[in-house]
Amino acid sequence: MNKPTPPKDTSDQIIDRFWETVPPLWHQVRAHLRQVATQNYEITVEQFHVLRHIRRGEGSVSGLAAAKQISRPSISKSVDLLVHKGLVTRTPNTSDRRYVQLALTDAGNALLDGIFQDNRQWMRAKLSQIDPQDLQGILQAMDAVKQTLDDKSG
Repeated sequence: MNKPTPPKDTSDQIIDRFWETVPPLWHQVRAHLRQVATQNYEITVEQFHVLRHIRRGEGSVSGLAAAKQISRPSISKSVDLLVHKGLVTRTPNTSDRRYVQLALTDAGNALLDGIFQDNRQWMRAKLSQIDPQDLQGILQAMDAVKQTLDDKSG
C-alpha cells in the first residue's frame, strides 16, 4: 500500500531541516564523547575508537587497521597502550599462531560503559530543556523516519 507523498515544498523543508539539524547535532554528540573519553577517562580519541571497534567484534590488529583505514603499526601502538593499561587482552589463536585475538577486559568494558553513560546523561540534560509534548512529537517523527528509511521495498 502506497502512502501519500508530502507536497514537494514540505519534503524540501524536511530535507533542508535534516541537513541543518542532524549533522551539527551528531558533531556535538561525537565531540562530547571525545571530550569525556580524553578528560574523564584519560584515553586518546584513537584509543577510544579502538576500544569501540573491539567491542563491536573487530578482534585483530589487521581488522582494526582496515576498519580505521590506517596502518597496522599505528593500530599496534594504540593496542599496545590499551593492553598496558589493562583495557585489552591479546590471545594467540591456537590454530594460526600469526593471528592474535583482541578482546576488552572487564576494565575496558567498564570504561566504555562509563563514557557512554556520561554521554547519555549529558544528552538527557540537553533534552530536558525541551517541552515533554514536543519530545513525544520528536520521538514519533524519528520513529516514522526510521521506519521509512528501514523499508526495503522502496
